[in-house]
Amino acid sequence: MPERDVAEGLVPWAAVADQLDWDKPWTTLYADDGRYGRWFAGGTFNLAVNCVDRHLPERGEHVAISWEGEPGDRRTLTYRQLHDEVVALAGALRTLGVCVGDRVALHMGWLPETVVAMLACARIGAVHTVLPTPLPAEALAERLEDFGPRVLFTQDGAWRHGTILPLKARADEALGAVGGIEHTVVVRRTGVNVAWYEGDRWLHDLVAGTRPGGTAPDTDPVPVDAEHPTLACHLVNRRSRPVSVLHGAATLAASALAMHRTALAEGDVFWCAGDVSWVGAQAHGVYGPLLAGSSAVMFEGTLDVPTRHRTWDIVRRYGVTTLVTTPTVIRLLRGWSRRPPEPDVVASLRRVVMIAEPVDSPLTAWLAEDVGRGEITVADGWGQVQLGGVVSVDVPIDADALPDPGFAIVDADGAELPDGATGELVMRLPWAGTLRDMEGAGAEDVAKRHWHRAGSYSTYDLARRKPDGTLEFLGRLDEVASVSGQLVSLGEVRQVLLDHPFVVAAEVVERADSQLGRSLAAAVVLASDVAADQSVARDLLDAVRDVLGGLARPRALVFVDRFGDELSADVLRRTLGLLTAGVGEEPLHLTWQQILAAAPAIDSHRSR
Repeated sequence: MPERDVAEGLVPWAAVADQLDWDKPWTTLYADDGRYGRWFAGGTFNLAVNCVDRHLPERGEHVAISWEGEPGDRRTLTYRQLHDEVVALAGALRTLGVCVGDRVALHMGWLPETVVAMLACARIGAVHTVLPTPLPAEALAERLEDFGPRVLFTQDGAWRHGTILPLKARADEALGAVGGIEHTVVVRRTGVNVAWYEGDRWLHDLVAGTRPGGTAPDTDPVPVDAEHPTLACHLVNRRSRPVSVLHGAATLAASALAMHRTALAEGDVFWCAGDVSWVGAQAHGVYGPLLAGSSAVMFEGTLDVPTRHRTWDIVRRYGVTTLVTTPTVIRLLRGWSRRPPEPDVVASLRRVVMIAEPVDSPLTAWLAEDVGRGEITVADGWGQVQLGGVVSVDVPIDADALPDPGFAIVDADGAELPDGATGELVMRLPWAGTLRDMEGAGAEDVAKRHWHRAGSYSTYDLARRKPDGTLEFLGRLDEVASVSGQLVSLGEVRQVLLDHPFVVAAEVVERADSQLGRSLAAAVVLASDVAADQSVARDLLDAVRDVLGGLARPRALVFVDRFGDELSADVLRRTLGLLTAGVGEEPLHLTWQQILAAAPAIDSHRSR
């Protein structure tokens, strides 16, 4: 092994890197070179080989993926079966002309085929992105135009909440506005009839010729530079200025494996219950468990179909030992349950980690005491898309082996604050999962937000350090919501509404949405001479779409007679979020007194 350069403070990353298989060993762990630094210099690596091939000698018959569809169908893939699927598709992609550095878009939900496509791209050095299935055609076209793929994967249709989303039809509509895509590969999932055009191919036909008995294409894995991009993820669209982040093959692998083994996973059966288009679900629901040789559980659709007991059924059926999901999902489970699941249902479950949103103590107590009866560890994780997923967990598996991000809480001038004070969270040590590049018209603006202080990464998140030394994460400085994997600034939506001549006051909140998972709702006070009707509502919402894009357009609008000052901003947002949860295209009319009357009940429900 060549002599290696490992900087002080980064030794845990070297230990993680040594758990990976390298085609050519790295010589310098990290160099402070450029805005993002340089990781694993001199090393070459293949992510698919590390996720699948290297496990074959000892774990070939071990279950890699346990999957079930929303209608109840199920599939299990061992590591050997997963390897065969990945190799076949990698060869098929090469027959389509896909080469190292080419781009492949995956407009698919949580299917085994989605994971196979991700790994097949990694095997041949192609870059993939996963596009959310609920995206309307207009937003899908924008994403495809930004990403520029040669090949698009989609499904005939996708099951979601008991209905079939017409994915192929939406893709066809989007492709009418986008050039450069040479092939559309379609997964036969629901059996619905679809239109067929030149360049369309069924996935099962495409891979048929690469299986035993067919013509053997080149299926050998490609060693790529450690920072070679493997995954692109749409981050934000600020006033029609899109931004996407690119993650490197070995850097994302190191981060995912480090967090899986030292912070997230207890036991061998791991389930990340989140949308596969989210980088956290890919890093921790796919790459982390597969890099570790564990079993990953995956599901299609939503957790309340066919019944609201589906989450607990999956835990019992597959013997899930660790569940990672969002506080929103856990709150839904609590609301759906008249009583906690029986002990035998969650007997395998040892650990629940909540990520992506602030966590409140009553929710933690419900999981630990009512569900777990003292047998389940409940943890709170924090991370960002820019950092490759989760970075910190308040109750880690192995704190000594967990890499240190060098957290500090600072004021607006960058001065470190004492314990208990609220400020911006910064990271003063390099993190391997950090993005390797950004693309899009707004990329430089986003970069300046995070890298404006020498020697540190500004998270733009608020936090404070508690007396026991742990961090309490308090949300974003700029109030953003994730809608179909895109960050939308609530402040920007609010400002567009306030700029409209009809509006004198506005509030924008995030709410649960049965189709998108999360979406926006707006409440406005109109000028006295403006009628609060459907045409005005449409005009306001279309104004947001025209300025900020389709995903920023609120999917619910409330006309309010006035806003008072009796409620804190936090209580007002929670109240509006719950009052608009079932509101559709028809605007809702509320008085301020009705909002005040609802607020105590909503706040009481939250604290239970």
